[in-house]
Order: sequence, then structure tokens, then C-alpha cells
Amino acid sequence: MHDNLLALLLLLTAAVAAVALAHRFRLPAILAYLAVGIALGPHGAAVLAESAQVAGFAEFGVVFLMFSIGLEFSLQRLKTMRSLVFGFGSAQMLLTVAGAMFVAWLGYGQGWRAGLAVGLAVAMSSTAIVAKLLSERFELHSRSGRQTMGVLLFQDLAVVPCLLLLPALANPAEDLLRAMSVALVQAAVVLAVLIWSGQHLMRRIYDIVAARRSEELFVLATLWVVIGLAYATGAAGLSLALGAFVGGMLISETMYRHQVEADIRPFRDILLGLFFITIGMMLDLGYVAGNLDGLALAVLLLVCGKGVAVLLVSFAARNSLDIALRTAAQLAQAGEFGLVLTGLAHQQGLIGDQVFQVTLSAMLVSMFLAPFLIERVARLSGQMARGDWAHKAMAVHEVAVAGFGLEQHVIICGYGRTGSRIGEFLSREDIPFLALDVDPHQVRSAAPIGGRVVFGSADRLEVMQAAGLARARAVVIAYPDIPSAERVLRLVRSLRPDVPVIVRAPDDSQMRQLKEAGATEVIPEVLEGSLMIAAETLAQIGIPVERAMTHVRAARAERYASLRDYYRKPG
Repeated sequence: MHDNLLALLLLLTAAVAAVALAHRFRLPAILAYLAVGIALGPHGAAVLAESAQVAGFAEFGVVFLMFSIGLEFSLQRLKTMRSLVFGFGSAQMLLTVAGAMFVAWLGYGQGWRAGLAVGLAVAMSSTAIVAKLLSERFELHSRSGRQTMGVLLFQDLAVVPCLLLLPALANPAEDLLRAMSVALVQAAVVLAVLIWSGQHLMRRIYDIVAARRSEELFVLATLWVVIGLAYATGAAGLSLALGAFVGGMLISETMYRHQVEADIRPFRDILLGLFFITIGMMLDLGYVAGNLDGLALAVLLLVCGKGVAVLLVSFAARNSLDIALRTAAQLAQAGEFGLVLTGLAHQQGLIGDQVFQVTLSAMLVSMFLAPFLIERVARLSGQMARGDWAHKAMAVHEVAVAGFGLEQHVIICGYGRTGSRIGEFLSREDIPFLALDVDPHQVRSAAPIGGRVVFGSADRLEVMQAAGLARARAVVIAYPDIPSAERVLRLVRSLRPDVPVIVRAPDDSQMRQLKEAGATEVIPEVLEGSLMIAAETLAQIGIPVERAMTHVRAARAERYASLRDYYRKPG
């Protein structure tokens, strides 16, 4: 017992340190978990030992991940992206699988079954890594970002049939067709029953649970749904993850989707972290050290092979070289479900130990390289692009048309709740403004009289020039993303050192770096919220409102230099 506690303490210590370092260098946490498993596993420091109990708990990480994907699954979203999802996505998978089968047969002497298993595994890309990086770069709505997310969505959907196919492949050749047919019919029947009954029961169950107004009961009910549906599909001979995916998809049709997603995230992240640690434990460092040449070749084949496949599909979709390169870089790595499929193929005896170690090692290395590869390709392309040259020229043209004739206007970067409120205030004073946003939903928002909202990234030189920065009387950065705000500040200061720039920030911690980057004033949300909460608290306990507001004015006078004289006036 004491030894188990010591091992758990070491595991948690290593996980905390590794995840903290990953956040420090803005790397996905998945890389930290993989590193912990590699370092502490039986092939590393041997602090952790592989066991059926640990593997069982770790498998639930995949269950909860599939449940989360089910929550995000939307038929409407699928319909609008159908050409990208089923066209681009299926073409990418077919080319990658065909290439992997050819390499496995020609280079490694494997049969078609082993080649197909390896091909299905390496065709998957990392949703966890890529989606996080695209979100941080504000590239989710770029052309390359939309293509990448379409492919990732297809891969997520393709996991389920892949999980059914691999056990069927493990049967003798004469039983393959029968096994696949039985598996597909069985899956169709189970899914039909679960979806039909779930549509009638899921909303009613959550209505009853929500009426009790108990957070504990709500979380327990969600765990019951996840585990119950996973058990149902597992008992039917299907994967546990399939039942979890169906449960998430059914809940996504109810009004409780976002609450369920928030409640389930801690379980998903922790168990998924444990899953990735167990994957890292599989990597034999001794084998890697003794086969560096072969491993380097395998990584090169994986990354370049997937990259070439995506490039071919991108060119067929009439993308420019710039878009094709960035899409290829974003999809060139292996993925978390690829690791699952590789482990399943090894467990089913489809691939031997040597092929398993080569494939697993190459996949893990490619995932470690992914953030650096995406960053490097973005820099080589000379931009954090939002689309190809034609698309970019059209977007800049739209900004220029909207900004044509504007004089002494205000440029608002970001038109969310904060930006729209600023626009309302400017409209009341008859001050024209031009708002830039990269979210199509915000761009379609109706602007008040005197204002215009257009699609455009404020950290691009040509966009700000088209928005009339040379004629603007002020710039407001109304979103709380600090790295992006710094880029906009440096861009504005290179063109207009004199224009006032007001920046929104989450708190005071980034005030100094934003001021050094050129901000005229930084407005921290936490400060303003705390001032009003303090004033309301004083008023509610009997302190006169004027005295409470005097404290607020004093705090603001100390904080905001440009309004200091106003706040210091009595009354």
C-alpha cells in the first residue's frame, strides 16, 4: 500500500511538472502526459508498471473523449461542411491508407491485413493537438483551418467503423466477409435501438434530474449515462467508445448539452491524461536508441507521406500552394485514436512486436513534432494566413470598401459583447466606427447607425491599412487574447505612433507588457468587476451610495491616468 502511494505521488508530481512546463511553452498537455509515461514507464525509470487495472481506467479516458465528441456532433454542422468532411476527409484517409499499405508491403514485408491496420492507424491526426493550436492562432475560420477541421471531423466519425473492422481483420480470410457483415448488422441494430430509445428517454431523464436542482445528482446522472451506454455496446460485442459517442450525440440534442460538457470535462481530461501516460509507457526507449535510423525513416515516411497525401487532395480542391502547405502541416502528425487503433491491432495479432514498436514510436515522435512543424510552416509561408491569395484579396477589398470615406473614425478589433457595446456608445455620440472580426457570426451582426462590421484580422498590415488606420482617431482592441493584442499594438505603432489605443485585458497581470507594446490604456475586466461588486456590497449593507461610489472613483483615479482629473472631482 505504501509503495503504491509512493508511485502515485511520483506520478502526480511528474504530471504536474510536465503539464506546467507544457503550458509555459504553450504546448498541448497531451505531449506532457506522453513524456511522463515514457520517462516513468517500464522502459524508462520503471517507476510505473503496466497493469490491467491501470489500462482499464485509462480506457475510460477514450470513452469520455468519444462522449465529448458526440456532444459536439451536429447534423446541421455536418450538413454545411459535408463536402469538406466526406470529400476532403475520405480522400485523405484513402490515400494515406493506400500509401501505408504499399510501404508496409514493399518496405517491411507485411501482408495486406497488417498494412491496412497500420494505414488506418496512421491516417488519423490529432484532434486534441491541432484544434488547440488552431484556436490559439485564431485560424479555425481560415480556409486551411476549415479544411483541417473537416478532415478531423471525418476521422472522428471513421473511428467507429475502424474499431469494428480491426477485430474482423483478425479472423481467417474465409471468415472476413461474414465477420464484417455480422459486425455491421449488429452495430446497426444496437445503434438503432439506442438512438430510438435515447431520443425518447434522454430529454425526459434530464428534465427529471434538473428539476431536483442538485449538481451532485446531475453529475451522477451524466456518469450513469456514459457508463451505461458504454456497457450496453460493450456487452453487444462493440466498443465501449461507440456507446459513449451515441450518448453524447443524444444529449447534444437537448438543452443540457453545455452543462453536461462542463461537468464531464474534469473526468475526461484526467482519465484521458492517464490514457496517454499508458500509451507513453508502451514506448521502448531501448528499442528507439538501438534503431534510430529505422525510426527516423519511419517518422519521415509518416509525416511526409501524410503531408503529400493532403497536398494532393488540396490541389485537387483547387487550393493555392500556401493553403495546401499549411493544411498538410496541420494534418501530418499521428493522432490519439491512431494510438488506440495501433494498440488494438497489436492486441488482435494483426501486427507483430517489431512493427508495433516502429509504428508506435514514429507516431509518438510525429505528435511531439506537430506543434513545431505547424509553427515552422506558418513562418515559412510568411503569414498567419486566413486564406489563399484570392480569398485574402477579396477580404481586404471588403474591408477597404467598408472603410472608404471614413474620417476620424474608431477601429474596433473584435465585435463580441464588449466590441458591440463600444459600438453602441460611439453611435450615440455620432462617431463612425469600423469593426473587424474573424467570426462569421459576429460579422453578420447588425451594427448601429454609423458603424460597419467586416471580416478581417486586425493583426494583418493590409487589413489595418484598408480599414483606414491612417485616418482613424482611435483603435480599440476589444478581445482578451494577449499575444494577438501585442501583435496588433506593434503593427499600429509602426504606422501610427500618435493614435490612442485602448486594450481590453483579463486582469492586471498583463498591463505592463501591453503598455510596453504601445497601449495608451489597458482596461482590466477583473478590476472593473471587483469595483462594482465592492460598491454594491457597501450599498447593500447600509453605506450611502455616494460614499461607496467615492471609493470607486478614488480607485479609478489611481488606476486610469487619462481620467484621473475627472474621477478626483468631488461628486
